[in-house]
Amino acid sequence: MPPALAYCFAKQNQHTPALAVNGLKAENLTEEFRKVNVLMKVPALKDGSFTLAESIAILLYLVQKFKTPDHWYPADLQKRARVDEYLSWQHTNIRAKGIFPLMPQPLPPEKLELATEELNVALKEFEEKFLQDKPFIAGSEVSLADLVALVELMQPVCAGYALFEERPALAAWRSRVEEAVGKELFLEAHQDIMNVKNLTADQFAPELLESFKQHLLKQN
Repeated sequence: MPPALAYCFAKQNQHTPALAVNGLKAENLTEEFRKVNVLMKVPALKDGSFTLAESIAILLYLVQKFKTPDHWYPADLQKRARVDEYLSWQHTNIRAKGIFPLMPQPLPPEKLELATEELNVALKEFEEKFLQDKPFIAGSEVSLADLVALVELMQPVCAGYALFEERPALAAWRSRVEEAVGKELFLEAHQDIMNVKNLTADQFAPELLESFKQHLLKQN
């Protein structure tokens, strides 16, 4: 899960940001970072002597520890269930299908076609099932579900994949979420990944290239 996710939420709600490292350069694979997160993944949160990994876990920890506005993770059971429903769905759909544009080396044509088709299917399901004709996923107010969704979608966007151009409903939703989070903060959180499409393979850490390779091998 992108570090930008925890960073956006923590700063928007004036909490201590999650530990920020440059995942593209594999700074999370250092021994120093291992002391914070033995899984050596970003992001990670350090709160006193307590450390925590995984963006969703970090978000839920911040929500429950601090008095964040209710709309992020509503007390209303059914609204909260809508947020949880999306969080349960996204990691094998939007997240899994949106990684291919970040590949530092071109994909074979057949792989690219399949990956693009799978991402388009996931986006269609997102619009029809989760967004529908609502302003936000859980209803009339922005929630963690919207933040998670948009941050994940920004990965292919930053890599040059124009997924919002022919999807007006999705583009309008994006604008609403950015406005709710704060456009300057949202841009700040994505600075590291904004120029990923201009990077060459030798500018990526070898460990990260191997991670991309293994991810693709797991695909169809």
